[in-house]
Amino acid sequence: MPAPLPRIFCAIDTTDTARAATLAAQVAEAGCGIKLGLEYFNAHGPDGIRRVTAAHENVPLFLDLKYHDIPNTVAGAVRAACALAPAYMNVHAAGGLEMMRAAQDTAQNEAAKQGRPAPLVLAVTILTSLDDAALAEAGYRDGSADSVLRLAALTQKAGLVGIVCSAHEIAAVRKECGPDFILMVPGIRPAGADAGDQKRVMTPPQAMAAGATHLVIGRPITGATDPGAAARAIMQDLS
Repeated sequence: MPAPLPRIFCAIDTTDTARAATLAAQVAEAGCGIKLGLEYFNAHGPDGIRRVTAAHENVPLFLDLKYHDIPNTVAGAVRAACALAPAYMNVHAAGGLEMMRAAQDTAQNEAAKQGRPAPLVLAVTILTSLDDAALAEAGYRDGSADSVLRLAALTQKAGLVGIVCSAHEIAAVRKECGPDFILMVPGIRPAGADAGDQKRVMTPPQAMAAGATHLVIGRPITGATDPGAAARAIMQDLS
């Protein structure tokens, strides 16, 4: 059986490969996984991802590229990304049922060809930087809570294992989608930390108590004088 995935994925938001690799090693020693997204990927591509994951053997990777396109294009992107062996990758739930199914089927089929465990595909519901006013401006008739529930139900119908959502939707989604649905929760800030550009935030213990599966934490760890110590402190706080 594969080892359980860590409760915390550290968001490494930088274009500096050496710094990203150092951070990956530091947080992996503390028991965290890493999240690499668009900023780093657009600067260094797949080879840059490999250089970071090589900094610590078997560090779990959440590849946060939020695919959102026609089903065939997303399937091709997922197929290529499987070569990086991520633990998680994601798409936008707003891309629709067919697109999500294409991503899920491709991840399963490509991993089988490669003889690897399949990446777990999550769907992004509503970005944590958006509040109800911003959603209304973007044309969403429902507020964030109702929009997340609607997109979570669509994700589950598509056969994906879970979603990315704000901490404040955890309890409602858990009730709607059941105990096994994975909830990857960004916008997490330890008590006293600056919320930054996140508008729907919660502390790590609060989020886990509400029913989160994994937490995404960035600047409170990566901006610390000792990122490894900061990660260990949060892990200890959770236990």
